[in-house]
Amino acid sequence: MREETISQTVPPVRDWPAVDLPGSDFDPVLTELMREGPVTRISLPNGEGWAWLVTRHDDVRLVTNDPRFGREAVMDRQVTRLAPHFIPARGAVGFLDPPDHTRLRRSVAAAFTARGVERVRERSRAMLDELVDAMLGAGPPADLTEAVLSPFPIAVICELMGAPATDRHTLHTWTQLILSSSHGAEVSERAKNEMNAYFSDLIGLRSDSTGEDVTSLLGAAVGRQEITLEEAVGLAVLLQIGGEAVTNNSGQMFHLLLTRPELAERLRSEPEIRPRAIDELLRWIPHRNAVGLSRIALEDVEIKGVRIRAGDAVYVSYLAANRDPEIFPDPDTVDFDRSPNPHVSFGFGPHYCPGGMLARLESELLVDAVLDQVPGMKLAVAPEDVPFKKGALIRGPEALPVTW
Repeated sequence: MREETISQTVPPVRDWPAVDLPGSDFDPVLTELMREGPVTRISLPNGEGWAWLVTRHDDVRLVTNDPRFGREAVMDRQVTRLAPHFIPARGAVGFLDPPDHTRLRRSVAAAFTARGVERVRERSRAMLDELVDAMLGAGPPADLTEAVLSPFPIAVICELMGAPATDRHTLHTWTQLILSSSHGAEVSERAKNEMNAYFSDLIGLRSDSTGEDVTSLLGAAVGRQEITLEEAVGLAVLLQIGGEAVTNNSGQMFHLLLTRPELAERLRSEPEIRPRAIDELLRWIPHRNAVGLSRIALEDVEIKGVRIRAGDAVYVSYLAANRDPEIFPDPDTVDFDRSPNPHVSFGFGPHYCPGGMLARLESELLVDAVLDQVPGMKLAVAPEDVPFKKGALIRGPEALPVTW
């Protein structure tokens, strides 16, 4: 009798292969997991054992904002995971809990406030205009990813970080090697070590800086002994890598607008709705494969009648939370009039993405520039022939062939 009770209350472990998906297709395994219940169990391709998966919007917000679930405890565990290699650095902000996490985030907060982001708006717009002009000057066809969507976020994050323009290509190469699983753990680890050394040198030179860029803020915080150099470097690497996520997000965004011309036409004819529309696109676009970093339950917690025990690994799916029908009526529809739109595309709680405001700015600038300056843009190939990245943690087109 007791075994029967347990089998009814503990969901089976579901294998989640996290295959490469075409276009912006929503993961069919995640769809099934969402149907199976608010709290399920998964086994991912790498690591060991199984983990809980939380998919409902309110539960995702609970887990990500509740101190009973910690990140630091993941460091010494081979938790089931998507990434084939797991090389977190001690002191890296993604694996810190408050108060250390709060202290470290505070050191760069000024760069990511509305004022900090506005500081780079005009320079960002000018860099974007140069890229679009160069693409138009070369004439059609073009690869929108290569011409605009890849170099633009690199230029913006380097501007915000305070990294010299001459280093953009090197930083981009390291980022690609760190984010891809197709080169192997050794190549990824070497790239991460090289990026660590680069930022260690850059931050070390700025211990007396009064600059507003990220490496200057980090250098000054190290100089005041508020954070360690190791912590500063870990945060710089995370922010630099995260800055390039806009390439994939905007790639999916324009793939959608080019395959659904009625959406693009509405954005052209009603420019005032663009900020709201971009929020809806951010909600709808499945920006990653499977799930990101796990947390560990630090004590027993009950969620929707399921007991999660201390020591258990827990994942949240922001993608699933963004399709929760209780919060987003008709969640699979792109609705530019959706309001309110409390999506969690930038996360929630202490680990909320610090670059959310910057990503919105870049998305708005990109939509303005491409829709207004290239009104006749269309795909140069059939929608199903647009190549999407394979073996990547973050989803997006490898190339976006366009003509006009």
